[in-house]
Amino acid sequence: MNTELMEALDILEKEKNISKKTLLSAIEQSLIQACKNHFGKADNVHVTIDPDTCDFRVFAERKVVESVEDRALEISPEEAKKIDSTAQIGDTVQVNINSREFGRIATQNAKNVILQKIREEERKVLFDQYYGIEKEVVTGIVQRISGKNVNINLGKVDAILTENEQVKGEVLNPTERVKVYILEVKDTSRGPRIQVSRTHPGLVKKLFESEVAEVRDGTVEIKCIAREAGSRTKIAVWSNDPDVDPVGACVGMNGIRVNAVVNELRGEKIDIINWDENPAILIENALSPAKVIAVLADPDDKTALVVVPDYQLSLAIGREGQNARLAARLTGYKIDIKSETQAREAGDLDEYEDEYYDEDGYYDEDGYYDEDGYYEDGEYEDAQEDSAASEEPVPDES
Repeated sequence: MNTELMEALDILEKEKNISKKTLLSAIEQSLIQACKNHFGKADNVHVTIDPDTCDFRVFAERKVVESVEDRALEISPEEAKKIDSTAQIGDTVQVNINSREFGRIATQNAKNVILQKIREEERKVLFDQYYGIEKEVVTGIVQRISGKNVNINLGKVDAILTENEQVKGEVLNPTERVKVYILEVKDTSRGPRIQVSRTHPGLVKKLFESEVAEVRDGTVEIKCIAREAGSRTKIAVWSNDPDVDPVGACVGMNGIRVNAVVNELRGEKIDIINWDENPAILIENALSPAKVIAVLADPDDKTALVVVPDYQLSLAIGREGQNARLAARLTGYKIDIKSETQAREAGDLDEYEDEYYDEDGYYDEDGYYDEDGYYEDGEYEDAQEDSAASEEPVPDES
């Protein structure tokens, strides 16, 4: 048993995560290469290695000929009989080769073959490991700042966080732990090249999967995400279980779940809304927290006119148009937002008014809006009854 070789292979297998079979194959190739360097050719050289004991044998098959012209391929009858007493001219005998007799150059070349094979396998193992978690979120340590790029150490390899994938205004300091989204893993001659992101919407989705059990097990689905990294994100969620509130599940008790994601994103605001197959309802939800009077959506052109109360116009549009812009990305519709006054002057509500408008205000699918405010479903009728009751004269009990 070749104890030293076996121990060395066991150590390499554990440290480099390279199989012993692959290492034995590398040794076999190195011995054949050494024979080629020593004898000038190795077409007839064979190597056998016992994987259990790591004992190996190197031999050359040589043909028995009466007159030897090439000692690497042929052998005389006299020498052949020393190996096999029954050998005759025309037979092939196996001549053992002592690897210890190889010269320094042949030995060095054999060593280089083994090292090259180990490096190749190590790169392959690393590539397979990180390629398997592409489009996932991992925790890394900020290694160094290289110009406008940031090198993130992921454990066994460094990843690149380019300027375009960094959150504007976010400062990353060396040795700081940070979660990143693996965008792409490429196999190169120097090992896997990994590009990561802090701005990709997938980062938000994966963070919710880690924090929300209902998202992780598929009970709650994140249908779509619109993100302006570092500022605000809108996500639309849907529940496959009627007894599970998708928004409540993502928010968590006292906001503990969504706050965990917000903290990881360093204060980025997150709006969670209910997803709906009806584009008008989805658009109304997406413009939250603004109240909406009417949504006139055209599924063919992917356009929508949204009418909001006059005092809600700036809220619906958002600072620098952010709320409307994110709602448009989330729904896939080009959204035109108008105040009630603007819509009535343009005649945009004529058709809508015939069905939902009375002399006092507007109806929508959730309630009623008039000059006194917005009433949830059923509240308006209760308010009318209370008002009528308050105007009735108090009966004279005398």
